[in-house]
Amino acid sequence: MNNVTRFRLAILDDYQQVSGDYAPWDSLLDDDVKVSVFSAPFLSEEQAVAALAPFDIIVAMRERTRFPQEVLEALPNLKLLVTTGMANAAIDLEAAAERGIVVCGTGGSPAAAPELTWALLLAFARNLTVEENSLRAGDWQTGVGFELEGKTLGIVGLGKIGKRMAGYAKAFGMDVLAWSQNLTAETAEAAGARKVSKEELFRESDVVTLHLRLSERTEGVVGSEELRLLGPDGVLVNTARGPLVDEAALIRALEEGWIRGAALDVFDEEPLPAGHALLHSTRTVLSPHIGYVTHESYRQFYGGAFEDVKAWLDGTPVRVIGG
Repeated sequence: MNNVTRFRLAILDDYQQVSGDYAPWDSLLDDDVKVSVFSAPFLSEEQAVAALAPFDIIVAMRERTRFPQEVLEALPNLKLLVTTGMANAAIDLEAAAERGIVVCGTGGSPAAAPELTWALLLAFARNLTVEENSLRAGDWQTGVGFELEGKTLGIVGLGKIGKRMAGYAKAFGMDVLAWSQNLTAETAEAAGARKVSKEELFRESDVVTLHLRLSERTEGVVGSEELRLLGPDGVLVNTARGPLVDEAALIRALEEGWIRGAALDVFDEEPLPAGHALLHSTRTVLSPHIGYVTHESYRQFYGGAFEDVKAWLDGTPVRVIGG
């Protein structure tokens, strides 16, 4: 082994400081690659650029750090950008291609996100966070929950995750409705759901759960009109992306009682700022975007990212995304 560093590699947003547990990053020294791990999120694009300018290779965890055109243009050494998963709305793929930056992805766990979604719904239905906190404070049985059996679940986005949610709902004795822009009645029926219009879904559902990819077409797909249709007994669950929901409308809906409440894993700004209105709402169950944070998922994410880097170093990139 020599002491020449051919490439510098940055692993970003390793919040739990576990990336080394899931892939042998130290072995890249044999390829003259120096690895640096960033555990804390960047507070601005300017901070990200200042920290990442020297790096040739960046491994990004999901969409925790954004790579729009202006950031990519400010990273002159960047040659390989790896994202966990095979889709990342935070990366400008066209700008990356224009600069000759190779973008690669990884596999992921199909079970992690839907399991967390169902856990949040159950926690909301049975007041688990409130009851646990009150129990630890010395109280006993402070509220009354509700059952899912016999209720209606509305699924917005009947893809891989949405179909699993339909299966969970059926196992719990729920009726299932579904809507998305391109959903067919046949696809919905095959998943055990009934295709309806968006208006019907929000009006008829007791719980609505969102499972769409974020895009220009889906941003703000849930606003004041949909929340009012969901009604004072309705629950909104979002483990997909925060901007699918008009956050200002959601906060008002919670404050004014348009809906029973919300179970949320994703937010417009992440990490969620201290003092944010959602943190103070008594009508919410919240988690810090952990839908994909499991051992099984991280094995695929970090393991796949390591494979991407090795393949690129060998001149044969794998799982290339975009141009």
